Amino acid sequence: MHTIAPQRVRKTALAGLFLPVFLAMLDAQAVATALPRISAEFGGTGAYAWVTTAYLLAGSVTAPLYGKLGDVHGRKRVLLGALALFLLGSLACALAPSAAVLVAGRVVQGAGSGGLFVSVGAALGELFTPREGAKYFGWFSICFAVASLAGPVAGGFLTGLAGWRWIFLVNLPLGLAAAACLNALELPRRRRDAPFDFAGVVLLGVAITGFTLLTPWSVAAGAAAAVAFVLVERRAEAPVLPLRLFTDRTFTVSVLLSVLAGFSFLGSVNYIAGYLQADAGPAEGGLLLVPMTLAVALSSVVASKIIARTGAYRWAPRLSMALGLLAVLGLTTLRGLPEVLACLVVFGLAAGLNLQVLALATQNTAPPGDRGAVAAAINLARALGSALGPVALGFAYHAGAHGVFLALLPVLALALVTAFALPHVPLHR
Repeated sequence: MHTIAPQRVRKTALAGLFLPVFLAMLDAQAVATALPRISAEFGGTGAYAWVTTAYLLAGSVTAPLYGKLGDVHGRKRVLLGALALFLLGSLACALAPSAAVLVAGRVVQGAGSGGLFVSVGAALGELFTPREGAKYFGWFSICFAVASLAGPVAGGFLTGLAGWRWIFLVNLPLGLAAAACLNALELPRRRRDAPFDFAGVVLLGVAITGFTLLTPWSVAAGAAAAVAFVLVERRAEAPVLPLRLFTDRTFTVSVLLSVLAGFSFLGSVNYIAGYLQADAGPAEGGLLLVPMTLAVALSSVVASKIIARTGAYRWAPRLSMALGLLAVLGLTTLRGLPEVLACLVVFGLAAGLNLQVLALATQNTAPPGDRGAVAAAINLARALGSALGPVALGFAYHAGAHGVFLALLPVLALALVTAFALPHVPLHR
């Protein structure tokens, strides 16, 4: 059963939902711009490299926990808790006297961001019917695109004008405004007596960390933890990630597609940026990425409107992987800048077509009590793919940027075949 709020309240609640998501996305982009200043202030310590890694890793590790907590204790309470954690981490980063404290603050901040992404996605599934919610899921992509464009600019502006600490301080008033808007959010209140799956949370966290760091020892530890996680979850009374979800073909195919999409579209961004900067320079190379980023937002919004009107969504991931395959094939053969930019625009259109469609598909078939777990699984799968992409593609990068594009071809071909396995389940009204 969905809670459909009055239109006036709904707009206020949506502002409260999407503002913290935008801040979490913006923060990752803005901080990357300030890393040289941070390194200089703290004496050039190598720990500053963890300023970005700690944030992303903490968000990935905690996402399944938030999904489960929201399913058991209610989405609004967990969402406000994640926002409070994000703001607490922001304050700690802004006041950090050393690199170690800054990294610790980023861990806290990242742990909050993981809860924001998962809880907002699950809240949309509770606030709207799948058919109506399709257009609102598209706002995720707009947040992503705008944050990607504005993040480096905002980070450079704040760092140059007031210092890098203001990148974190600006989160506080905006986050508090979002918390005030969330008071208008009406969601089902629930309280289920269920034991906490501590073993499952720890094992899943170790597995995610091991596969993300991708060192020989970490991968071995991650694989062992993954096997143990499956064994534990099969017997857990209230598993953090119910394995029975994988009996749903829509869920299983969407998880696999999310890994492949994260690998292909998100994991390759740094190499595409480096490819452009090699010829045009850092500043010009960044500007050349703008058309691709705008294409991501455009295709996501258009796809959301079509899906909301028709209720059909299988076409989007299929078209996404086909366009991605076509764009990468062009990048392996074309050399002129206009042709390369045209291929990157097609690549951006492909990325936007599946950015939130898979989350919508799984929310459509998920049991009401598992919406958080489903949202967490899709976010986790995409994050895992985006973490594996840079490492795996890095081996191909030794042969040049074209080596990266060649390596993407079989991945996207597999994704295209997988997309055709997604079953047709019309969105519920």
